[in-house]
Amino acid sequence: MFENETSVLSEIVRERELLTAEQFREVQEERERTGKPLSQIILDFGLLQEEQLLRAVAGHVGLDYIDLEGVDIPQHVARLIPAEAARLYQAVPVSLTGNMVTVAIADPYNPLMSEELAFVLGKDVQLVVASLKQIEAAISRYYGAESESMKEVLKDVETQLATDELAAQVAGATDIAAVQLEEIASHAPIVRFVNLVLFQAIQDRASDIHFEPFEEEFKIRYRVDGALYEMAPPPKHLALPVISRIKVMANLNIAERRLPQDGRIQTQIAGRPVDLRVSTLPTQFGESVVLRVLDRTVVNLDLESLGMPSDILQKLKEMISHPNGIIIVTGPTGCGKTTTLYSCLKRVNKIDVKILTSEDPVEYDLEGIMQVPINETVGLTFARALRSFLRQDPDIIMVGEMRDLETAQISIQASLTGHLVFTTLHTNDAPGAITRMIDMGVEPFLITSTLQAVLAQRLLRVVCKKCRVAYEPTDAVLSSLGLNREAVQGRPFFYGKGCSNCNETGYWGRKGLFELLLISDPILELIGLRAPAGVIRGRALELGMRTMREDGIRGILDGETTVEEVLKYT
Repeated sequence: MFENETSVLSEIVRERELLTAEQFREVQEERERTGKPLSQIILDFGLLQEEQLLRAVAGHVGLDYIDLEGVDIPQHVARLIPAEAARLYQAVPVSLTGNMVTVAIADPYNPLMSEELAFVLGKDVQLVVASLKQIEAAISRYYGAESESMKEVLKDVETQLATDELAAQVAGATDIAAVQLEEIASHAPIVRFVNLVLFQAIQDRASDIHFEPFEEEFKIRYRVDGALYEMAPPPKHLALPVISRIKVMANLNIAERRLPQDGRIQTQIAGRPVDLRVSTLPTQFGESVVLRVLDRTVVNLDLESLGMPSDILQKLKEMISHPNGIIIVTGPTGCGKTTTLYSCLKRVNKIDVKILTSEDPVEYDLEGIMQVPINETVGLTFARALRSFLRQDPDIIMVGEMRDLETAQISIQASLTGHLVFTTLHTNDAPGAITRMIDMGVEPFLITSTLQAVLAQRLLRVVCKKCRVAYEPTDAVLSSLGLNREAVQGRPFFYGKGCSNCNETGYWGRKGLFELLLISDPILELIGLRAPAGVIRGRALELGMRTMREDGIRGILDGETTVEEVLKYT
């Protein structure tokens, strides 16, 4: 639920002896099994009442508890926080005394909440803790369906910055001191605008947010289900303050605008913990910034939830239970390889298994697994991390990407010395991974000694269930898929007409396509002969491998996706 909840709540429960040792052990086991927040499990098990728990947490962090039931908040106080900000921070103003606003919050675990709300309100803030249900009810009661539009926020930003001398300097300048930039980036309207952009992106299920300065305009685009959508562009002169605000949030060097930088923002948006991976790139007209959204509440790391065909799922479960060998997941950037590998690791993550991962960068924190972020600027490459791994007594190793011969050789060495190795490659299909390794310089006999399986995958968009329409495909459409009328057996195909649920796109969500190549004896022979990918593919099909195209056709016939998506990605 909240970023620091687990560690803080564990400490409170132990210090105040709210649960017995046996109860606490059961709660911890349930959390590891389900991934649910600790507080939710305690309440679900009926071990404590919500008020008891909130009072204990509030006392621990030095705040008061408030019961919002029956509290009447004056309209002029409610209006101190804009509707969108109230939803974003899950916060409601309760009273105003002089310049001090008392604000009820649902997340007492965020140490920066007071500072951020002070920015938004432009007043001193005193926090009190209330239940999430009561805060949501108060937001509904005092703000209703009202939602602050991007136009209103932009108008407010323009009005406030127009009267600001520093903002006027920043708008027309190219060489600005870091102190000035930091000051303008902390202006309440800029903070509100950036928060609203992030909030809207999360609400729309965006996987990436692009801030792009051009000569005449400043574009902001979201990637949803693999496709980019542009929002109403803000004025060009907001590019520098907005990008500076993001750099401040990510703890990047705000004065350095000539070199690329990478950072991370960990925040709560509408009460959900969200990680944002930040990448800046100097361009001709200013810095381009891309935020990769890692929303932990959306990602389900259960193998069963990935949508694999049952036979591939069963085979993969068998493979990941082997004591040694190499399993490769392959596909283009953004096709869900990391999610698949994390799901495999979560499956085998037991108390008696030591797991080490090297990643560039670490995308999700997995409890009980040692994760190492690759940092090539200081010489920590995949190969160097791997060499150290072998001295750390692991059982299972994950290598974020097999980029070069050195990494491949150490991965093979790890497999030959009794370790199970998971890794990724960028190839178009499963057989291509084998020829890619040979091209790197790996000897075929080493591949045949270690490689167990290659899983290729793609992500394609799912037809929106609210607006999908059935139709009968033409012979030309069937021919493009390599099908005939007999194969379809009269089943309808579907497309999305477009509705408010899917933002008129016709698609909502994505599903995986999978192709599993098992390294059986006939395939081993071909690898030994350095056979090309096409020959290996032909033999694998004879042995029963199902291609991604065939998996896509299954999706079409099940009414999950469209012909266009399958033809585009397979």
